[in-house]
Amino acid sequence: MKTIDAENFKGKRVIVRVDFNVPMKDGVVTDDTRIRKAIPTIKKLVEDGARVILMSHLGRPSGNGFEQDYSLEAAAVKLSNLIGRPVLYSNEIAGEGTIDKIAGMNDGDILVIENLRFDAREKKNDEAFASELASLADAYVNDAFGTAHRAHASTAGIARYLPAYAGYLLENEVKTITGMLDNPKKPFVAVLGGSKVSDKIKVIENLLDKADTIVIGGAMCFTFLKAQGAEIGSSLVEEDWVERCKEMLAKAKEIDTTLLLPVDVVCAEKIEAGVPVKVCNAFAIDSNLMGLDIGPKSIENYKKAIAEAKSVFWNGPMGVFEIDEFAAGTKAVAEALAENEEAETIIGGGDSVAAVNKFGLADKMTFISTGGGASMELVQGDVLPGVAALG
Repeated sequence: MKTIDAENFKGKRVIVRVDFNVPMKDGVVTDDTRIRKAIPTIKKLVEDGARVILMSHLGRPSGNGFEQDYSLEAAAVKLSNLIGRPVLYSNEIAGEGTIDKIAGMNDGDILVIENLRFDAREKKNDEAFASELASLADAYVNDAFGTAHRAHASTAGIARYLPAYAGYLLENEVKTITGMLDNPKKPFVAVLGGSKVSDKIKVIENLLDKADTIVIGGAMCFTFLKAQGAEIGSSLVEEDWVERCKEMLAKAKEIDTTLLLPVDVVCAEKIEAGVPVKVCNAFAIDSNLMGLDIGPKSIENYKKAIAEAKSVFWNGPMGVFEIDEFAAGTKAVAEALAENEEAETIIGGGDSVAAVNKFGLADKMTFISTGGGASMELVQGDVLPGVAALG
């Protein structure tokens, strides 16, 4: 994987896949984190004297042309404010207007072109569309780790037509996560949550012989608990995966990896704020109740495992943390990571990032991934198309 440090791009037109898929309200960017993360790569190219063309997707437009609600113009304005210099914008992707704007660029100029997903060919990795994007530039840089697991025209197809490089963000994400997998500081603890074990099964299987302890929370724990004969009430369970969970529990025991499950859970009849809650034994939940967070004894067990770790990977909440009654487990995990100052703590994107932000602990983590789906695919051992294309 060649990186941008391998080249001086002076005078070259460089098209960069960034991740400007940012939250918007009334045409204004409400969270500029992803834009900020792209700035080091943009600055390097600008300082080289490149003519920098930025492309991204935003939201889920229909793919049938321009839609004002999904325009990247506001992202261009926000980038200009953050970087302290003018940023050009084109309301087209690779049309004549964009071609004319690029022709008028000077060395060091920055242009944001319109939302790639206004053209349905982007998600189809269409050859003609990839070729059109490539025709705008002399070199290609991918700095959008959050979409690196997608084989789209802007992440994979375009690299067939241009010299291709990794930006600083993409490089750092891949090195950090693969480094954790290949050579973790021991003890290595993986904390996995979320609603469905089927979403994390390959992650768990790949981590079984790498981690010393795998901590399981969220609704996915109930499929494991049922595999051990627990009465789980009306908790979410994936019946089709019970046998697979039995196999993983047996393998963990065989190879001496600790697979840590809740011993108690916070239960309620429905997922609502203000409902009565009850702490239940994880193996004996009342038939009318569902588990919605890990309980106090489980919290202490999980905190102890994290406190003893030298490296921790976390992806997925311990419960329905958006509701205060079911947030204690997720908050406790976030606090335990923050308190272990000796450990390398890696947050694998998605809801875990939302959690550390909600609890004001983001600055206490070693590394926060910008790509939930991409980081999960990397952890489960998959090749990311957007990374493979740079090889």
